[in-house]
Amino acid sequence: MKKMLWVIFIMAIGTTFPTPLFPIYQEQFHLSNLEITLLFAVYAVFLLPSLLVAGQMAIVYGLKKITMIGIIVSIISIILFIIGTHSWQLYLSRALEGIGFGLFMGTVTTLLLKQTSKSMTSKALTLSSMGIMVGFGFGPAISGLIIQNFHFQQLRFPFVILTLLLISAAISLGSLPDKHIVENKKEQVRIKISIPENILFVFWPFIALTGFIVFSLNGIVISLIPTFVKTVLHTSDLSVSGLLILLLLGGGGLAQRISWPQQPVIRVRIGIILQLIGAWFMIIAGQTTNIVLLWLGILIQAIGGGWAFQASLQLAGIAPKPKERPQVISAYYFASYSGFIFPTIGVGLLNLFFDLSQSLTIFNTVATIIVILLVGLSFKPSILRLGYSNTRKEGKVSHE
Repeated sequence: MKKMLWVIFIMAIGTTFPTPLFPIYQEQFHLSNLEITLLFAVYAVFLLPSLLVAGQMAIVYGLKKITMIGIIVSIISIILFIIGTHSWQLYLSRALEGIGFGLFMGTVTTLLLKQTSKSMTSKALTLSSMGIMVGFGFGPAISGLIIQNFHFQQLRFPFVILTLLLISAAISLGSLPDKHIVENKKEQVRIKISIPENILFVFWPFIALTGFIVFSLNGIVISLIPTFVKTVLHTSDLSVSGLLILLLLGGGGLAQRISWPQQPVIRVRIGIILQLIGAWFMIIAGQTTNIVLLWLGILIQAIGGGWAFQASLQLAGIAPKPKERPQVISAYYFASYSGFIFPTIGVGLLNLFFDLSQSLTIFNTVATIIVILLVGLSFKPSILRLGYSNTRKEGKVSHE
């Protein structure tokens, strides 16, 4: 399990690694704020279909093989970042990065569980979600610190370091046995979303929507915080934005170690409210040019996002039957990563008519309405029963 978690951690680092470079790309290639948000969103646009087709490809070709292909495509995307000299190459690199991570995420959770005993299923899912969020946070922190302190090939040297890390992930994955049996090589690979009828009532309106909101609020920060820090808070230190993202996502991963509250529905409820409060703190920080308030808001958002993501992923992994788990988890990630696309592009479009602070205020207002509805839905008896039944399941498993 340790090797699998290392692979997940490194791939997560690669996903957000380029973010602190966006202001440099914006200046060098004369990109608007909308084009910068599109550069972020194009990754998710290509990730989603790859995520959905990955499970079917794994049935035909094997879990380990598709997971490895995801890593290889990610390495190719990083090489394009290194050799790229035109803005279109940035978009191509991000598209390939999305394809690679989509294939990877569509199979790696199932592969992790194949390498894990049944009694460790809940722990593996928890550590996986932590590894993803902490990795997401370390990516921009590492690249931001390299860019700010090593004035050598700023647009290339950081990606050389990332390439070496991804190669180490590929080596770790290659050393693991492939326990997955290819079921039918003649089966046609197709994009498919399939949720069992018995959990439909809770999956889309609660579990999937929670993932969407978490990724939406985090995606706005990841895509725009470098520009926000530079234009609103007037600091040119690129490491600041990287460290803020480390606090947001790495802090969110570490916050998952806090055991209270244990009941997943309550954890989602409190987490999503905290995340929204943190997002509003960010707006107030921009309006008052108060960087201390920004750090505090990011911390609150980190704790809330970590709890909500962990608990909703836990429900997505435990609610269905074991044989239905891969497709449900893929659908969960599909809904979650959709939050990286539409809200981010929406804020970019709003920025054509309003300044960045006003655009974020409009977005937060819409997010507040959705969160109120989500929290209200969490008191529905059927959802409460699901949460408590899964808490009991985990207790039984942990004692087996």
